[in-house]
Amino acid sequence: MKAVILAGGVGTRLWPMSRKDKPKQFFEVVGEEPLICDTYRRLLRLFPAEKIYFSISPTFDDLIHRQFPDVPDDRILIEPEKRDTGPAMGYVAALLELTDPDEPIVFIPSDHYINDEELFLRCLDRGGQLIEETGKLLDIGIAVAFPSTVLGYTKIGELFRDIEGIEVFAFAGHKEKPDYQTAKSYLESGNYLWHANYYMWTPRKFMEAFEKYAPDMGSKLRKIQRAVADKHEEQIFDLYTQLPKISIDYAITEKMHPEDVLIIKGDFGWSDIGAWDTLYDRLADSSDNVVKGKCVTLDTTGSLIYGPAHKLLAVVGMKDIVVVDTGDALLICPRGEAQRVKEIVEKLQDENHETFL
Repeated sequence: MKAVILAGGVGTRLWPMSRKDKPKQFFEVVGEEPLICDTYRRLLRLFPAEKIYFSISPTFDDLIHRQFPDVPDDRILIEPEKRDTGPAMGYVAALLELTDPDEPIVFIPSDHYINDEELFLRCLDRGGQLIEETGKLLDIGIAVAFPSTVLGYTKIGELFRDIEGIEVFAFAGHKEKPDYQTAKSYLESGNYLWHANYYMWTPRKFMEAFEKYAPDMGSKLRKIQRAVADKHEEQIFDLYTQLPKISIDYAITEKMHPEDVLIIKGDFGWSDIGAWDTLYDRLADSSDNVVKGKCVTLDTTGSLIYGPAHKLLAVVGMKDIVVVDTGDALLICPRGEAQRVKEIVEKLQDENHETFL
């Protein structure tokens, strides 16, 4: 099985640290190394280096080469243009189908936190085995902890198999980013898992799914594939820019027949480091503060405070807030409003503040 690290996103909810030219996966958000390096190191425990690929946007080419100078160019798959996970994953499937159409691949987001790495890697390994045995798409779901409106939800059916303590369920449907009341009902039902975005299948099967569930995308991906084979670079770019900006969840997953999918329940301590509040939840103990950089606090609890190494931040009498200072930009908000940082980025775009994006 091959692993493809998805590293083309910008991570707007982690602004002002995450920017379009250097997004969150290239920062030491959680530990002592950038998230993408942590992801690569983790995968090397299961996959040989030659089986690990990167899928990136064009603007991240230099960043990837600086972080991974020993990774050859043929394992760095560069989208012709940044669009979304639907086109990005379809492009990867089209490329890899040309050489190894039936070898399973797993897409791995570059910005996730994993606590139990051993169990996580066992889930990936069992997923690859089940693809070869059943021919089905494998995905990983996580037990729902609270009614999130920024994650996808996978409905599970009957238990398909228990593999040495790893539960595999029948697939009963997918809903991407529901409203709060719907997310609350999913939590209460107990029949839903958070969708963790670890899609596993073969390139051939991914391409067939695009042709079946998103036929216009599937047709263009086939044309792109032929253009790649014929080395028609300009044609590749022109076709790719015609693909819609859509996630694979909306394009494919919500439409898939339940019989074509199996869901692994992953109890390995997972978090999508997608916003400042989720980062706090992952790093904090009780009402403690999460601090990075030089900081002095007084009567301040439940807060996340990030600052540059050369600058002292002092916070007095605050509770449950986020303070992020990058030198050129400062974010202050209640921790409960952290998901709205994306709205700030949109406002900056509307007002042409490109310097700060």
